[in-house]
Amino acid sequence: MNWKIKLLAILMILTILITACGPANFSDVINENNDDNSIKSEPKEGGQVIIPLTNFNTFNPLLTTNSNYYYFSKLIFEGLFDFDVDLNVEPKLVESYFIFNDGKTISLELKSGIRWHDGAQLTTDDVAFTIDVIKYANREGTYGNILRSNLGIDEIDINKVIDTKIIDDRIIEIIFDKAYLNNLEVLTFPIIPKHIFEQNGNNRNSIINALITEDYIPIGTGPYKFVSHEKQKYVNLVKNEDYWNGIPYIDEIKGKILDDEELILTAYEAGHVSFASTVGVDWDKYRQNDRIKVLEYISSNYEFIGFNFNSELMQGEIGQSIRKAISYGINRQDIIHKVYLGHGTQIDVPVHPDSYLVSTNGYTYGYNRDMAINILNDVGFKDIDADNILEDQYGNKLSLRLITNENNKSRRLVCELIKDYLYDIGIDIVLDFDNQYIKEYNLEEEVLLWDELSDKVSKGDFDIALFGWQAPLIPNLYPMYHSSMIEGGTNFINYSDEDMDQLLIDTLIDKTRDEKVDLYDKLQKKIVEDVPYVSLYFINRGILVDTKIQGDLNPTFFNIYNGIENCYIAQ
Repeated sequence: MNWKIKLLAILMILTILITACGPANFSDVINENNDDNSIKSEPKEGGQVIIPLTNFNTFNPLLTTNSNYYYFSKLIFEGLFDFDVDLNVEPKLVESYFIFNDGKTISLELKSGIRWHDGAQLTTDDVAFTIDVIKYANREGTYGNILRSNLGIDEIDINKVIDTKIIDDRIIEIIFDKAYLNNLEVLTFPIIPKHIFEQNGNNRNSIINALITEDYIPIGTGPYKFVSHEKQKYVNLVKNEDYWNGIPYIDEIKGKILDDEELILTAYEAGHVSFASTVGVDWDKYRQNDRIKVLEYISSNYEFIGFNFNSELMQGEIGQSIRKAISYGINRQDIIHKVYLGHGTQIDVPVHPDSYLVSTNGYTYGYNRDMAINILNDVGFKDIDADNILEDQYGNKLSLRLITNENNKSRRLVCELIKDYLYDIGIDIVLDFDNQYIKEYNLEEEVLLWDELSDKVSKGDFDIALFGWQAPLIPNLYPMYHSSMIEGGTNFINYSDEDMDQLLIDTLIDKTRDEKVDLYDKLQKKIVEDVPYVSLYFINRGILVDTKIQGDLNPTFFNIYNGIENCYIAQ
């Protein structure tokens, strides 16, 4: 893959996305409706809810790339471990575990009495088989890519980094080639039943059978089990009466297949589905509807300003001071309210705000105009000619060229605001995109825009850039900041620092899990000190829920139906 194509791919990923120095408190906006509008009743069994889906090509949870089915499949399948609301790992199908052999081996004991939806017993054979299937699928499988991107620091052969040793039906050892700090996090893949794929004891054929996409029958251990499916129309689930973690209240869950998110929202407003993800940021129109409540959560869409470290202006103490001044000089809460109507969460590091790994260092910068100006003055920038733009000792204006993907309306608005904020502290921002915003771009125009933007980034033809990442569920900042990733393209800002390189390695390999929180604290301290990015915020999303659905539904960006097995239909 040549550099230009690789950069285009990176930029495609980039678009997928306080005055007080602490996280915003969303306790008063979790339910956007007045409590008086909510239906109150005692939990009762029965009823049906309808979950929207978009067209997907397989029920196979190890191969799916459809986000709607990914959430839906969590009702059917479960993993050895799962993530809690703090993004920490907690046992799911595992009763107990311990890590030994200098962090390379994990011994797991499965919970007793867990059965597959067809009545067969869950055993360690199923665990070992699932890992073998993931290894065999390699790059073709969703979870092979997750293993590869979250274990090592270099390209790894997943057939060599992970192995299994079955002790008995309930105890298994999972053996890694190194001590990986994300060893438990990567064990959150769905476990599949070996016995339904077996043919005459030939394990290789069983593995191949488990990777089919057509006519795949989803059998898991989760709270709901598959009953029927009509292609491009619906999927029917019923509650698992033998569920190990308590029988669900709701009898049936129907997945209704629709063309796209806009149609899902239309279907929700018409009462044809029970849930819908919000589109855009204007959720206030739903406040007065007694049938609707909005549950807000922090998405994985992380927005930031990156700097071109090949620019002389970004070098040394002066460059660091400029980056810190910009961090103080941008009123991020104002942006969140003006552009996202309050639906955003400010943070100073590219770690999800819900994560237990976020330390106090993650909330270092608040909006402080005077602090920003003082920092610039201290390194020699003064307004010599009284035009409100600072100059260095040689009379050079402090002027920076800002790029973004100009077809993104929200980012264009943010750029305009950033220009105003930074003018207020003496920095001239030149917006390097067409002043005219085209509401709808055709495919040819979109490709042309990406091509132009990728050229600018690959040539280093920018000073600062407003982009976004989809922050991974498993934290890994190595691709963003490690110097080895400059050539790979993910470190497109050309940032290089030996101390940062070592910290990034330490958060991935050859350390113990007990050190993880401390290591991330050191990493965040380094990030806010060097400021390779000015972290802006994570964008919040919302899920619309029919108020007749009551209970502990607690959506997260990795499981928007989290807790539905404990919900019920109000009568």
